Amino acid sequence: MTENRIAAEGVHKAFAENEVLKGVSFAVAAGSATTIIGPSGSGKTTLLRALNALDVPDTGVIRVGEVELDFSKPVSKDQLRQYRAQSGFVFQSHNLFPHKTVLQNVTEGPIVVQKLPREQAESDALDLLRQVGLGEKRDQYPYQLSGGQQQRVGIARALALKPQVVLFDEPTSALDPELVGEVLSVIKDLAVEGWTLVIVTHEIQFAKQVSNQVLFTDHGVILEKGPPDEVIGNPKEERTRQFLDRILNPL
Repeated sequence: MTENRIAAEGVHKAFAENEVLKGVSFAVAAGSATTIIGPSGSGKTTLLRALNALDVPDTGVIRVGEVELDFSKPVSKDQLRQYRAQSGFVFQSHNLFPHKTVLQNVTEGPIVVQKLPREQAESDALDLLRQVGLGEKRDQYPYQLSGGQQQRVGIARALALKPQVVLFDEPTSALDPELVGEVLSVIKDLAVEGWTLVIVTHEIQFAKQVSNQVLFTDHGVILEKGPPDEVIGNPKEERTRQFLDRILNPL
């Protein structure tokens, strides 16, 4: 039986009167890639942020690795810090430190958060930068990079913490179309290497290629989940079919 790296059970999240997540439950196997698709406003990003407790759930249980939080009980800052350390987060718009070099951006977390010696952190960071095709950019600043290159630095920064899982929030949505491929290629390589990935994406063909599991969300619930050949190739739910038809056949 494959170990689950992430498990969510009965996760609820509301902002004022707007209930965004309505009792979401699912699991992600270690070494697998799960993509989350669905219309705007369906709760995709909130679900991803809940997995990292960037948006703290109102109720529900989430486990990443060996660390589990029950949000129906009070959760301390120390518990949240320990929990968040289990995952790396790649944002839509990179969120790099503009005043730090590429190398400094990638080493910041290991040195400051994990107290790794600088020499070791830099050696690891250079390996990761080479892995994402940016070894020669180590001394440049974010403004000197393309959007795709900045996003690849963001991926290297997330990997530098050696997380149990890497969470991607629509990693190509802020990029020009010609830069999308280079970022998706890096994520595909990570999936092949066996990283555990959860990716919110609107790139349906990419989801079909990279996923072991696809979650289709609508109105705060997971309406359908399963292998990509089923959810994307032969969806059971009419709402899923409508969504995919609009995305894949826009004219």
